[in-house]
Amino acid sequence: MTELKEIIGREQIRQQLMNMIKTGKVGHAYMFSGEKGCGKKTLALAWAMALQCTGEGTVPCGECHSCKQAKSGNHPDIICVTHEKPGSIGVGDVREQLVGDVQIRPYSGKYKIYIVPEAEKMTVQAQNAILKTIEEPPEYAIIILLTTNEQHFLDTIRSRCITIHMKPVPDSQVKKYLMEHIQIPDYQADICVAFAQGNIGKAVRLASSENFEEIKSAAMHLIRNAGSMEFSEIVDAVKAVQEFKVSIQDYLDILALWYRDMVYFKATRDVDAIVFKDQLRNIRETVNICSYEGVEEVMKAIESAKARLDANVNFELTMELLFLVIKENMHD
Repeated sequence: MTELKEIIGREQIRQQLMNMIKTGKVGHAYMFSGEKGCGKKTLALAWAMALQCTGEGTVPCGECHSCKQAKSGNHPDIICVTHEKPGSIGVGDVREQLVGDVQIRPYSGKYKIYIVPEAEKMTVQAQNAILKTIEEPPEYAIIILLTTNEQHFLDTIRSRCITIHMKPVPDSQVKKYLMEHIQIPDYQADICVAFAQGNIGKAVRLASSENFEEIKSAAMHLIRNAGSMEFSEIVDAVKAVQEFKVSIQDYLDILALWYRDMVYFKATRDVDAIVFKDQLRNIRETVNICSYEGVEEVMKAIESAKARLDANVNFELTMELLFLVIKENMHD
């Protein structure tokens, strides 16, 4: 488990959270808000470890029994709320793991800390179920809601939470981390950094991914050939990316980043700021057959595809529509 001091790019947030411990002004309800992969859960677990530390001197000490339990993921008073249904956190999940459990005093820690990943998936009934606990919590209770969408919550819950916004980590820090800890070469780090856009979790996942090059190659194949594809070939291309279904957002981000490179080069002819320098020949060729308006339509279609897939719209239909837009705009 990562300690609070090891979390990169979050100096201000770390200081804010540690000051709460030092001054004794720890609240009962928090909302850590940021995109998927930005480190919300890592931060929450690290702070929970610091809150429960019983050692002397620097907090967390990393050596006391509480810290060792937290590091191993076995601290009885740090509870991660889980849910069986992938798309929602129901009232039963919340009542069983949080609302009912919070009435029992901590086993060994000063606090009883509940971390709720993907909290935006809580149904309205589930939110209402925890509202009373947030409004009138036991003195030892701390609830940390992790979310990608704070607007999904009832106003009564949002207003009672201290919100911590997880902003993008500076590119220089992400690159340094990848090269030192994942030990990838400079040029690969540049691609991962540009692709992740300040999301450290996404950058690490890409740098560690065994099929990143495979996904990238599939995206490049589509870009090179979309203009001449027949509809049957587009259907085949959709089937080909089915194997990337779990990583489909990465595939779409690669497409978006490539088109961003292309339109930037079209406007400036500046090679230095291009991420896909290994695709320069392909970029030069595409620049000659794509208009600015066409690229804008493609970029809109990529964002629309992301939104549709997030909303669980049919995968094949979503990708077919996207590929058709790319095909239609591969001309002057």
